[in-house]
This record gives sequence, C-alpha cells and structure tokens, in this order.
Amino acid sequence: MKNQKGFSLIELLVVVIIIGIIAAIAIPNLLASRRASQEAAAVSALRTIVSANSTYQATVGGGVDYAHLSVLDDAANGSLIDTTLASGTKGGYTFTMTGPVAATPAPAYCVTATIADAAYREYSVATSATLLRERFQLVKLISQPPGRYSATNLV
Repeated sequence: MKNQKGFSLIELLVVVIIIGIIAAIAIPNLLASRRASQEAAAVSALRTIVSANSTYQATVGGGVDYAHLSVLDDAANGSLIDTTLASGTKGGYTFTMTGPVAATPAPAYCVTATIADAAYREYSVATSATLLRERFQLVKLISQPPGRYSATNLV
C-alpha cells in the first residue's frame, strides 16, 4: 500500500475551495457585464428609433409628423427599423411608444424602454431626442419652438 499514487483528500478539497473562490469573484462581474451590455443595447435601439423617426418626418411625414414603430418597419416607408424592434421587444427590454398610434402619425412622440428586472435602468426618449434614464414618469409634452417637444423628467 505504500506504493499508491494520487492526490490526498486534503489536496482535492483545497483545489475545490480555490475554484469556489474564483467563481464567487467572477460570476458577479459576468452578470454586471451582461446588464451593462443590455442597457447599452436599449440606448442604441432608442437612438435608432429617433433617427428613423427623423428620417420619416423629413420624408413621408412632410416635415411635421412622426410615425409609430410598426409604421417605421413598413417597406412602403423604407423599412427604417428592423422587425424585432418594431414588435416592441428587443434584448429583454419592452419599447412603448406614446404619440403616434399605429397608422396615425402625430407631431410628437415619446418612447420608453422598460424591463421587468429592477436592477436594470429604464430609459426614455422624446421628440427632442433627449435621452432620459432611470425611473421616470412622462407627465406632459411641452412645446418648444420650432415644433419640438420634450418630456418632463421626474427622477
């Protein structure tokens, strides 16, 4: 029995403890990175909506009106956003638009990006293209010359 080779139980336990410590350090960082990437994707999607609505306003909207997400995806309007974003959900976020309703354009809009997880930030953007973050409530659209609107931020 003196010629047996291998690892002792203590050596194996030390290795398992070291792996556990490394996992305890790495997993929170991984989750934080995932959250940051989803938040960045939501901001990017809101910027895409703003750009698409600006293009819509300058072309089809006659310099006045903005369109709903479903209209921005329509091939007749140039498919300004992708189908996934037009459906209202992307990357875990739900995008809700107020102002234009389906096929009826409007002179102002506000898009909110919300997510069920409270650890994530929520975002909003209005006609003025001002990005608002954190939890807020859209109270009213305030007219600003020439025909621009902004959302009231209640952080």
